[in-house]
Amino acid sequence: MACSLLQFCYFQDLQAARDFLFPHLRDETPSGGAVRRDDDKSTNWEDDGWGAWEEAETQEPEEEETTCKTQKSYWLQDCVLSLSPTNDLMVIAREQKAVFLVPKWKYSDKGKEEMQYAVGWSGSLSVEEGECVSSALCIPLASQKRSSTGRPDWTCIVVGFTSGYVRFYTESGVLLLAQLLNEDPVLQLKCRTYEIPRHPGVTEQNEELSILYPAAIVTIDGFSLFQSLRACRNQVAKAAASGNENIQPPPLAYKKWGLQDIDTIIDHASIGIMTLSPFDQMKTASNIGGFNAAIKNSPPAMSQYITVGSNPFTGFFYALEGSSQPLLSHVALAVASKLTSALFNAASGWLGWKSKHEEEAVQKQKPKVEPATPLAVRFGLPDSRRHGESICLSPCNTLAAVTDDFGRVILLDVARGLAIRMWKGYRDAQIGWIQIVEDLHERESEKMDLSPFGSTQGPSRVAQFLVIYAPRRGILEVWSTQQGPRVGAFNVGKHCRLLYPGYKIMGLNNVTSQSWQPQTYQICLVDPVSGSIKTVNVPFHLALSDKKSERAKDLHLVKKLGTLLKMKMPNLDLIEAEVKELILDIKYPATKKQALESILASKRLPFSCLRNITQTLLDTLTNQELECVDEGLLQFCDNKLKLLHLYESVNKLNSLGLCSDTSFSNNELAVLLRLDEKELVRLQALLENYKQENTKTSVRFADDKDGVLPVTTFLEYLEYEKDMISVKKISELEYVALGSFFFWKCLHGENSTEDMCHTLESAGFSPQLLLSLLLNVWLSKEKDILDKPQSVCCLHTMLSLLSKMKVAIDESWDSQSVSPWWQQMRMACIQSENNAAALLSAHVGHSVAAQISDNIAEKKFSQTIAGTDPEGLTDSWEALSLDTEYWKLLLKQLEDCLILQTLLHSKMKTPSSKLSSLQAEPLISLSVKKLLEGGKGGIADSVAKWIFKQDLSPHILKLAHQERILENSEEPKEGISKDFLKEPEDLQPILELLNLAYQQFPCSLDLDVLHAHCCWEYVVQWNKDPEEARFFIRSIEHLKSVLNAHVQHGIALMMWNTFIVKRFSSATYLMDKVGKSPKDRLCRRDVGMSDTAMTSFLDSCLDLLQTLMEGKNAFFKDLTSIQLLPSGEMDPNFISLRQQFLLKIISAAIQVQHSVPKDKETSDETPIIPLGKDRDWPVLAVYLAQHLQVNEDVIRRHYVLELYNYGVDHLGEEAILQVQDQEVLASQLLVLTGQRLAYALLHTQTKEGMEVLARLPPTLCTWLKAMDPQDLHNTEVPIATTAKLVNKVIELLPENHGQYSLALHLIEAVEAISVPSS
Repeated sequence: MACSLLQFCYFQDLQAARDFLFPHLRDETPSGGAVRRDDDKSTNWEDDGWGAWEEAETQEPEEEETTCKTQKSYWLQDCVLSLSPTNDLMVIAREQKAVFLVPKWKYSDKGKEEMQYAVGWSGSLSVEEGECVSSALCIPLASQKRSSTGRPDWTCIVVGFTSGYVRFYTESGVLLLAQLLNEDPVLQLKCRTYEIPRHPGVTEQNEELSILYPAAIVTIDGFSLFQSLRACRNQVAKAAASGNENIQPPPLAYKKWGLQDIDTIIDHASIGIMTLSPFDQMKTASNIGGFNAAIKNSPPAMSQYITVGSNPFTGFFYALEGSSQPLLSHVALAVASKLTSALFNAASGWLGWKSKHEEEAVQKQKPKVEPATPLAVRFGLPDSRRHGESICLSPCNTLAAVTDDFGRVILLDVARGLAIRMWKGYRDAQIGWIQIVEDLHERESEKMDLSPFGSTQGPSRVAQFLVIYAPRRGILEVWSTQQGPRVGAFNVGKHCRLLYPGYKIMGLNNVTSQSWQPQTYQICLVDPVSGSIKTVNVPFHLALSDKKSERAKDLHLVKKLGTLLKMKMPNLDLIEAEVKELILDIKYPATKKQALESILASKRLPFSCLRNITQTLLDTLTNQELECVDEGLLQFCDNKLKLLHLYESVNKLNSLGLCSDTSFSNNELAVLLRLDEKELVRLQALLENYKQENTKTSVRFADDKDGVLPVTTFLEYLEYEKDMISVKKISELEYVALGSFFFWKCLHGENSTEDMCHTLESAGFSPQLLLSLLLNVWLSKEKDILDKPQSVCCLHTMLSLLSKMKVAIDESWDSQSVSPWWQQMRMACIQSENNAAALLSAHVGHSVAAQISDNIAEKKFSQTIAGTDPEGLTDSWEALSLDTEYWKLLLKQLEDCLILQTLLHSKMKTPSSKLSSLQAEPLISLSVKKLLEGGKGGIADSVAKWIFKQDLSPHILKLAHQERILENSEEPKEGISKDFLKEPEDLQPILELLNLAYQQFPCSLDLDVLHAHCCWEYVVQWNKDPEEARFFIRSIEHLKSVLNAHVQHGIALMMWNTFIVKRFSSATYLMDKVGKSPKDRLCRRDVGMSDTAMTSFLDSCLDLLQTLMEGKNAFFKDLTSIQLLPSGEMDPNFISLRQQFLLKIISAAIQVQHSVPKDKETSDETPIIPLGKDRDWPVLAVYLAQHLQVNEDVIRRHYVLELYNYGVDHLGEEAILQVQDQEVLASQLLVLTGQRLAYALLHTQTKEGMEVLARLPPTLCTWLKAMDPQDLHNTEVPIATTAKLVNKVIELLPENHGQYSLALHLIEAVEAISVPSS
């Protein structure tokens, strides 16, 4: 196996993310977006000749590229990009914006399921003014549940900003916490997660998050960060649910080092804790303190950091453990802080604690930043001209790759601080690492004596590979370290981004990390041009650089074999001999198997060559000693050879070309299918109607031949395991092609059915698999089967042979139980959408099943007679079986489905009107399964959709219910328009099919049910395109055709509430706002339709409302309620609503007639309500109250009160005579009197009024103060008129009334007020 580039994910819509991050690129033509690149056309490094690895390195041209980089092509290079190591989240950020991408499994254009990254969240992340995103990380956090130990629970997004803030977000963009640990911009974020030490002497590293600033580095303890993030996430969830719970998470423990003696820092790597050996300890002490320096007995533990930048180019820092105490940062929860600050600011505003300037000062105040502990550089690689750009640490923490501005990639030994290798010509390079663990099963066997102490293999070895992406050259290279060769190179384009997380899941330990290993890709290449994400697969053996190794020779032979198979083959014998020689020279079984697979997949080699090569390899393996032969390879060759022999046998049978001209008569066909003559004639008539109406055409290419299958495709579809043949997971079309190769010639009578079944059974096919292949062919070739009726007899013969195979039908099968064999066939017929083929196969299956059941019954009957068992004799007469009843049920269902499908396929020759785009959409095909899943209304719904497509009038549905259409076609029928009588020949087939469907489905296609579904279908389609006003009109026509009043009312109500009421309200508000017929532009903006369509819409709404509103009992009553007769008692709530409506009529009428304008401007703007002079509204309101079950006296009292309220006292005195309950009216007038006096005494604020108020009784003063004169519409009423009103109130009130004394006090008050005025 060679190094390969695998494509494992796509972007669903990468252009949408680009347009969000770069709005100025939105109008430009996309350069490819998510257009996928053909992987077969990519240049692979294997295409070079043998020995290409030793060629000199390609030097990068010194001249600059003549074409400048456009931002449209290189936009991804300007973004901050991060991918979770578990591949469950990707972040693309630029400036203040960010896009979170999440993977989703979807089907591609080829029908295969693949993973695609879709936008999960997008928005702005900046909080401070002017800050931008400078770095981002996606860290998956381990789950704490026992059921998912070691698995990722959720992913935290860590974002660093130029303001110095580091913020943590959830996958949905919710801010968890924010920390300001340094006021300088964040340069880089890097993470280290737990790894199990490979050797006992390796120091166990702790998890941490390191943050690089221009002159400092901050490391946050991983355990502290994990607990804080979990607590913050729980707090956010609880705050979202309740909003009042606040749990303080534990503080963050971090260390802050101030890096000294270095000019600039661009990137860093945190190596972790290291312990020096005694020699290194003494060497370091001597370099620092001289030869007299003292050392401790135990070497101290240190944390090592490496920085890249300038002066020095690479700096090495060592921080002694314990030299600086960890700092504790108070974690301020995002949600809690927002709630607290909001409440505190609100309380401060209420109590007046702070001024506006103080609040602004508090908001601008930043958290306290702790000072850094100084840390000087111990040594470095001094190079004044070289500036480092990035550093990438290897997974084993022993090596690091550094890039610089000279286009070099330098490999560092981390422990010794030395540069051990350099690559040239990689300007702007992006780097990453791949660590491969050796598979012990593939380890190269060493020729040595076996050890008596056990296995000599030892633990698995680990290899490190450096991946370099050179965007200037558009090449991705894989190098074996430390001094190994280049093992892979791929042309990938110049716009990609190489992503190397360098960490895994946070929160694991030495126990949980072993429980479950997630599928992660150590390195990923994002290609924005093809919209794909790729990873590199490197076999371990490429790390073995010995060019004399057998594995390397095998790879060379495989490469040579691939070249040979691609060449033109003028001499097949010579090619066959060379291929045999190459495959026999390969040593390793796995490589030999790979070579055989490539040979069998070659389309250039004929069948004879494939068979001979496989036979030769099998003979060679068989002649070897058993200990030296790989059993897996031997079994693989044997299985492939058996499949080749099967292919040869089937090809020979198909090439015989037997001619079968025997035609069956109707009588013979009826006997074969166990039908009488009438049933056969009916079946043939149904099939003929279906054949005529089913005009669906299928595309066939000239090269497509039924019953022909290439040998490579045959081997690709089948696999052999444990002497049984099984079919791989292939598509439906491929499944049909395989079945056609076996059975198509048999179904046409051109092949021996017995020989084919015997060949397939002896090869290892199960009867169930053969039955599945046979039914798939039969059901998919419906058109060809209907054109050749004798195929039914061939199917009968083949099904009988398959049923007689072993394991097909269990010998112990009871007739009163369901046979799995026949159930498999019935399920295939139920799920098939080709109803004619399914019905024919069901008839054949029923016939064969009945024949087998009769044979079993005869056999049982003969046994009972021989044994003279009386009980068995009686049991033998039971001819019924459960399978037979299921067959009869299926036949009835398939016949119904065929009739319905025939109706749905039928079309009118001349459409009644021009069809819209909605009516041109095809209908879905039906099956018995779909009809059963559709429920009770599924059939009527399907027919209603067909009626909408044909645009049939409701009169046609009524006409189809009449009997003897042909005999009465000359007599005009009521309700039929003249247009239909002009062309009876066009309607006749439709009417016959409708009549037949009515007979098959008398309940589902009842006229009311069908009209209801048609009404709903038309209004649904109208809602999609409101410009098609005829759809709404036709919907109302179907609604009026419903005879059941309750069904009609329910459908009308659903239409109104679902589709009509919003548009109707919008149209009403628009006309009320405009005051005239609105223009087309306004109609389209507010109502969503043109002015012409809105006119028709309102006419149809009028018809709909007339259908809804039946009788006065529905007045102010909900449309969903059941209406009562006029004599029935009404709900008091409805009566109250009606009463309020009548009272508003009274108030509005008096307001228009007697209102007093305050000034001229208001009088000019007062709307004039068109009240007729001859219309007495109070009288009309009393009249309506009599019929609406509203108390008439309430209306009269309100009329009197409104007259007095507007100061028309003389009319009020006349209207009092009509009031029956005058005592209640007097109490109401008493309140109105108090409002007038309160306005005169309390609101005028005159000296005389204050004196009068002082002389009044306290009780009266308190009562007057409680009055609200704002309800008075006329306050300029003379006091003398009010005095008459008080006298009228005393006249109406009885002396024993509770407010009679109050009225007497009012007389005194009125007299006191009138005295000063006089």
